[in-house]
Amino acid sequence: MDFDFRWLLLILPAAFALGWLASRLDLRQAKRDPRDAPHAYFKGLNLLLNEQHDKAIDAFIEAVQHDPDTVDLHFALGALFRRRGETERAVRVHQHLMQRGDLPAVERARAQHALAQDFFKAGLFDRAEAAYRALSGTPFEGEAELALLSLYERGRDWEQAQRMAQALETRGVGSFATRQAHHLCELALQSQADGALQAAVGLLRQAHQLAPRAPRPLLLLGQASLRSGQASEALGLFETLLTVAPDAFNLAAGHYAEAANIAGETARALANLETQYTLAPSMALVLALNALAPDAQEARLSAHLMRHPAALDGARRLLALAPTEAGSSQAALQNALDRAVKPRTRYRCAACGFESGHYFWQCPGCLSWDSFPPHPIEEL
Repeated sequence: MDFDFRWLLLILPAAFALGWLASRLDLRQAKRDPRDAPHAYFKGLNLLLNEQHDKAIDAFIEAVQHDPDTVDLHFALGALFRRRGETERAVRVHQHLMQRGDLPAVERARAQHALAQDFFKAGLFDRAEAAYRALSGTPFEGEAELALLSLYERGRDWEQAQRMAQALETRGVGSFATRQAHHLCELALQSQADGALQAAVGLLRQAHQLAPRAPRPLLLLGQASLRSGQASEALGLFETLLTVAPDAFNLAAGHYAEAANIAGETARALANLETQYTLAPSMALVLALNALAPDAQEARLSAHLMRHPAALDGARRLLALAPTEAGSSQAALQNALDRAVKPRTRYRCAACGFESGHYFWQCPGCLSWDSFPPHPIEEL
């Protein structure tokens, strides 16, 4: 019987189809064979939730070895390394992901973002900046720009910081007016240090226009006016500060008294200071009142101590008003109070607890803005 070659037209395609199907099934089976991979993954997750980071890392490394193509495991492992401060290992994990040619665009952007975070955590700010800038046009662009803003502030690059904050506000990410005002104030202080006083005042006015209720531009503008001999203008600026940000007026009380004395507005300033002291008593206000009416210094300090017995600075100043003799018990008490008041006349960041003998608009510890209450620790 003769063979009908027409059967070949059916047999050959069927054989190819069966072969392809068998290879796909074998490939899927090969990927499913290592059943330890999901077990190691869930084991690592459980250890991570129980704060057993060392064992969790070992479990994730085991899972990645069983299934090196699993992207999520790489991200989890990299994040664990970064959280533990092992930034070099985190960088290697994320760079390995970036080198994969089969990585989808979204996952590549995610890896780029994770790599930028690694560089930032490691203190490699130049590389972090370049990595964040590479995220332009990706789903991580907003987060990258916020990180860049923090980078510029950390590096005190106020021009770049101001531009980035302006761009973020333009894009509708949030309100950055107060933050921009701080940037402009920092630029004004730099101009002032360079002797460009007119430029400094222009920057401060721009900052006040951006954030009319922000205390810092008003305070610096008042101080600049006072230095340039415009006491009446300084008085008006400090009184605006008293209206819009009474809590921050503490920082300007001494300059306000000085401007009032020069401008011949002692009675007006005394009335404003006494009203403010009634609402929010503080040693700064007592000293400002004493500068305007020195005849009643002892009475004011005594009244403040009666109201605030823990005010060591007030006790020290009250004691200093009386004449002392060398070697007397009064002189010894004065010295003791001088030593006792030093650690208490400090300011504390409300965000991280950083303490300093000076007031900061931006905390040197956590870099938060306006996190220092304008009162020393003993008055809080």
